[in-house]
Amino acid sequence: MIRDLALVCWSQTNDEELAMTNDATETESATVRRPRIVVGIDGSAGADEALRWAFNEAVLHDADLEVVIAWDFNYKWAVGYNSEWPADSDHLAHDATAVADKAVNQLLADRARPGWLTVHALEGTPAYMLTEHAEHADLLVVGTRGRGGFAKLLLGSVSNACVHHAACPIAVIPSGSHVAS
Repeated sequence: MIRDLALVCWSQTNDEELAMTNDATETESATVRRPRIVVGIDGSAGADEALRWAFNEAVLHDADLEVVIAWDFNYKWAVGYNSEWPADSDHLAHDATAVADKAVNQLLADRARPGWLTVHALEGTPAYMLTEHAEHADLLVVGTRGRGGFAKLLLGSVSNACVHHAACPIAVIPSGSHVAS
């Protein structure tokens, strides 16, 4: 089905990624930068699918994978939290990191975490933090939160903002796409 496909146009190499250098002995060597993929997660099933897809892409393209979860003080629900109190910020950062670690551990099952996979818990609104963190990435991957019916055809607010503001190519993985591990 069309909704199960994520169309991505990105190249593993470009002029910035391959720098040719000449040393004093006139031998040429190539310094190749590993591709960098950033995936945004939030603990949802759609984010798990995006993580699985991004992991597979990282393996396929020998890329570094950065798993990003963003948290922010949302005063509509955070009654009692104060951004000026370090204990509250530390608590939310710890919770966000725990959510990201759980998603990565579920993806890897019993396998060790590869050195090219890192987790980042960032304070700020998710769309802004993802687009900023992925500014020099080769690919940004996000999921959607499918709700069923007509709403399932729409992008969520974070994926929509990323599509419109990311400085790199982006892949939006539809909820329910059942990406293979």
